[in-house]
Order: sequence, then C-alpha cells, then structure tokens
Amino acid sequence: MKIYPFGDAALVIEFSKETSPEIRQHMRTVMAQLQASPFRGFIEAIPALTKLTVLYDLQQTTYLEAETHLSEMLKVISDTHASAQRIVEIPVCYAEAFAPDLNALAAYLKLSVQDVIDLHTQPLYEVAMIGFVPAFPYLVGLSEKLYAPRHAVPRLAVPAGSVGVAGKQTGIYPFETPGGWQLIGRTPVKLFCPNAEPPSVLQSGDWVKFYPISEQEFFEYAQKAP
Repeated sequence: MKIYPFGDAALVIEFSKETSPEIRQHMRTVMAQLQASPFRGFIEAIPALTKLTVLYDLQQTTYLEAETHLSEMLKVISDTHASAQRIVEIPVCYAEAFAPDLNALAAYLKLSVQDVIDLHTQPLYEVAMIGFVPAFPYLVGLSEKLYAPRHAVPRLAVPAGSVGVAGKQTGIYPFETPGGWQLIGRTPVKLFCPNAEPPSVLQSGDWVKFYPISEQEFFEYAQKAP
C-alpha cells in the first residue's frame, strides 16, 4: 500500500496492484471512515478498483497533513464493522430490438441465445466501481463462459439503459454515450438522476441481480418510472 500526490489538491491511496473482493471491501471501509470522521479540509473520496482518490481543500490543509492523517488511520482501521451490502434487482429485456450483439455473441461463444441470457442472469454481481461516465457500474462476477472482447470500433451512440459485456465484466450505460461493449439487452431503470443525492442509483459495494423481462414489460416499466 502506498500514498502519493495526485495534482495539487488530491492524493491517491493505492491498496494493491491487483483487485480482489477483500481489497475492494477494505477500500470501502477506509472511505466510510473518512466520511464519518473527516480530516480538516477533506472534500471527497472516490473509489476505483485498487485505488482511492482523496480530494481536499488546499486552503484548509496541505498534502503532508492529509497524508499523515491517512497514514495513521490506515495503521489502525479494521474491516470488522463493514457496512451492510445492498442488493438491487434490475430488469433487463433481452429482445432482439434491445440486444444488437446478442445473436452474434452467442455464435462467437458457441452458445444459444437462451444460454447467454441464463448465464447473464444467474450471478449476483458486485459493483466494483462507478466510472467511465457518471453512474456507469462496472460489475464483476460474470460467468467465464460469457467473456468476450470489446468491439474493435466502438459505436458512436449506445442507447441509455443498454446492458453489455466486455472482457470479464458486465455493465449498464446510464445514458446515451459512445461505447464498445457487446450489447445484449436493455433495462428501463434510470441509473443516473442528476437531481438526486447521490445522483447514481448504484454505488460501489452494492450487489446487482438481473432478471429478464419481455418487451411489453419493458415499456410498462418505462412508463411508470419517475
């Protein structure tokens, strides 16, 4: 583990070179401790897969003071009182109209379309981090049978709610954006609510369970959604 500066008003705590459930949980424990007992000038802590970026106010503290506080905290912090984990169920429509890559992906993986759907909806996924764009969840726990590369040429516009797989992960595009993941479905759930606090429906450390819905159910859910 090491701490180093990141620009003139932030620092990074690097917990490991490789991610793991234990590393991610320890990061979240540190973040929760910082939020509960912040040092003078603390603004925000932002988790990634193996690193925690800590922002602070230069008018209230210095890098040395922040680094000293964190070094002392890291010596004594424990994961014993880890916060309860939240499970969020998310409906996904895997119909062809919402899944432009599903047929080709199934053929590439030598699976049936139904096999892909079944394998995608079976696991309980951990939200490893939020990144790429606001509210985009990187979900770990994907079956090895669904590992697939990104597109060589990304799409210029991926519709909001699109569910994709890339490498060892699955994720959800919260709003329309360019992207290169293999798109296998779409959810009517709005993951980014700019006027809410927090604006991202999912948070690092949450767990996600996908379940399949029909096209009719998709449109009914979308109409009822706030």
